[in-house]
Amino acid sequence: MRLLLITVLMLLGTLSHASDTIIRLATTTSTYNSGLLDAILPTFEKAHDVQVQVIAVGTGKALKMGEAGDVDLVMTHAPGAEKAFVDAGFGVEPTGLMYNDFVLIGPSADPAGITAESDVAKAMASIANTDSLFISRGDDSGTHKKERALWRDAQVLPDFGHYKEVGQGMGKVLQMADELNAYTLTDRGTWLAYESRLRLVVLVEGDKRLFNPYQVILVNPVRHQGLNTAGARALRDWLISAQGQQLIGDFTVNGKGLFTASANQ
Repeated sequence: MRLLLITVLMLLGTLSHASDTIIRLATTTSTYNSGLLDAILPTFEKAHDVQVQVIAVGTGKALKMGEAGDVDLVMTHAPGAEKAFVDAGFGVEPTGLMYNDFVLIGPSADPAGITAESDVAKAMASIANTDSLFISRGDDSGTHKKERALWRDAQVLPDFGHYKEVGQGMGKVLQMADELNAYTLTDRGTWLAYESRLRLVVLVEGDKRLFNPYQVILVNPVRHQGLNTAGARALRDWLISAQGQQLIGDFTVNGKGLFTASANQ
């Protein structure tokens, strides 16, 4: 499996001065857990004779790494946080890449009674009102940011007894929710990658508030020395090229597409 750099603080010393043959990409655990990057990046690396070092963390941490100049570009899915990152001068050339959506999953018995609810905020309110077990990532990731926005839409403060923040990536949260027969919010890509291993089912989907767009953003070279901006731009350009977009669109798990390529839309 592709090199995964999770223990960021231990690795910053070795990552802080990338060579021209290394491109440091901070991305979300949901993107990584889907298997997409393992599937498509070798094509780019072989063509350009480079290595892409993937650091999989939550969106909040990925953007913080960009602010610090510890990576060359970020791939994230939290539009508000990304806009703030660019507006503050930490990122440049934000580019839409792909999208999928979030889904609300839970036990088939559905103690909160949200099956086929079309309004995700009402579903979230029902989970809180019935004090059903909900596992939150609690890690300032793009998924966690979306979850907090949905609680606000539901006019619910998530402090009910069976609300649990665990500070873990999407794959771990799915496993925990499955073991505990709990509800959780997940991006569809990671859900499809894990679906065959879980007993949980999709209960709420399709609400426009569950739209989940991804961007790539270069770290601003004016802010930091030692960035491989040329390599980052080459990777960005390849991801949005016809070849990169086709590979993204063609990526499937168990015959199901995980992302819709959107750079040219």
